Amino acid sequence: MKGFSQKLYTEQHETVQYYLPLGQEKLHLNPLIGSRIQLKHTGVIQCSHCGRGTRKSYSQGYCYPCFKKLPQCDLCMMSPERCHYASGTCRDDEFATTFCMQPHIVYLANSSGLKVGITKMTQVPTRWIDQGAVQAMPLFEVQTRQIAGFLEVLIKRHISDKTQWQKMLKSEDIHVDLIQERDDLMAKIRVELGEITDKFGSSAYTILDHRNVTTLRYPVDFYPTKVVSLSLDKTPEISGNLIGIKGQYMIFDIGVMNMRKFSSYEIEFSELEPGLF
Repeated sequence: MKGFSQKLYTEQHETVQYYLPLGQEKLHLNPLIGSRIQLKHTGVIQCSHCGRGTRKSYSQGYCYPCFKKLPQCDLCMMSPERCHYASGTCRDDEFATTFCMQPHIVYLANSSGLKVGITKMTQVPTRWIDQGAVQAMPLFEVQTRQIAGFLEVLIKRHISDKTQWQKMLKSEDIHVDLIQERDDLMAKIRVELGEITDKFGSSAYTILDHRNVTTLRYPVDFYPTKVVSLSLDKTPEISGNLIGIKGQYMIFDIGVMNMRKFSSYEIEFSELEPGLF
């Protein structure tokens, strides 16, 4: 198979199912775990928005001009509390209306440990899978992405908002009592929640007090004891035994590759016979 790559496509089942999109095709990866495979970068990178060739991929798939002008590449995507739509300086009002001014959730997840995050409601559980979370549950539903960002800033005073990807890939995370963690957290932020209510109004967010915890299982035969990052920029041809997939990482016996990082790269995929490398 050959085509321009995108981030791994996933489906939630008893074990998460992974697919590698190459052009118009999706290669089911789960049956290939335990096989020797090869990923070869042809040297061609094509912007996922405008289609022009680019020597370097920016923001996981864009050429530099698109990176500088597209709203999905703006700083407020990473820091939603810095949304500047109300100031009239948004890069694209239509994008803001259809993406940022839509319901989001603030959630707790257990990936490399306890963390807080935000996502659109339509991205559950995809967002959790992409982070390699083994457990997750929603805390709040909010009116806009900016309000979600303010809640995240509040909560990350108490817990992390980052996934330590090396730790996440070294072992299966130990399950925690997310319900108890949620209750402890809500007690800590009660006063600050009142300040957000005062600023945005009583309908700005809804506390999701149902106690459904989503548990996720990944297709990993065994975890590496040492995590070595593989790069198609440094090594255009990577061959190895696929031993698992977690988050957006393909785990080989020679290292791990973040497939989201290489979105828009033209890749040739091959399954190798044992002993060919």
